[in-house]
Amino acid sequence: MHPVHNWFGGEKAQLHIAVDDATGAIVAAYFDLQETLNGYYNLLSQILNNYGIPFMFFTDRRTVFEYIQKKSPSVEEDTFTQFGYACKQLGIEIKTSSIPQAKGRVERMFETLQSRLPIELRLEGITTIEEANTFLNSYIKEYNAKFALCIDNIKSVFEKQPDDEKINLTLAVLSSRKVDNGHCIKFENKYFKPIDLNGHPVYYYKGTSGMVIKAFNKELYFCVGEKVYALDEIPKHEHKSKNFDFKTAKDKPRKRYIPPMSHPWKQASFERYMNKQAHRKDLTA
Repeated sequence: MHPVHNWFGGEKAQLHIAVDDATGAIVAAYFDLQETLNGYYNLLSQILNNYGIPFMFFTDRRTVFEYIQKKSPSVEEDTFTQFGYACKQLGIEIKTSSIPQAKGRVERMFETLQSRLPIELRLEGITTIEEANTFLNSYIKEYNAKFALCIDNIKSVFEKQPDDEKINLTLAVLSSRKVDNGHCIKFENKYFKPIDLNGHPVYYYKGTSGMVIKAFNKELYFCVGEKVYALDEIPKHEHKSKNFDFKTAKDKPRKRYIPPMSHPWKQASFERYMNKQAHRKDLTA
């Protein structure tokens, strides 16, 4: 990850990259407005889809890997716990270091990219972060063809690629929530109702504790103990007047896909992992 820089247009952005330590090849790259969990999840998604599961991440001690900012105590903003839990489910070890020599290859690569990449982006007429991320896909291939080492005699340490569903469900943001007195869950300033496989609403008593899962594709689910439901947003305003509009036949409930419990979301396992994090113990002390 490199400090915020004016890579393209007039918009400053943060470039996240992952480098194969054996070959020096860029295995993933992604622009975001700042250093974010979303940026690192996008890196990991690219690696999983293109190479497989890496043996280890070796990184400097940044917020996403090492600690939570004291001003952001909620678990969904705790990037270390979220990213760490996803890596744990995939069997990826995270090793950190603050020694400059340990991250020298990445620092040198950033110097090269900072001198080359803005020029390439400008020549392509790229002015938005979406265009820049699309361009990175082809640019990485060209960069690796020129600068990466030959891998013919190097044994790969990547494990088998997981399927798309596992990637989507593993790279999730998990958040603790309680059911309110309207049988609803509030998340990101919106209200949702749990829906079962057949599209029917599910009701829990007020105060029931559960876990909202925001999958990598932004689909929302709600886990209570060993059960998982889809979440449907509840409109803020009624579009009809009960005094003047005639009732119409209700639409037939739409069946919903609910992931099986082979996923890594089980509420108890996430809570056990979260409670083991030293920095979270300090917050709750």
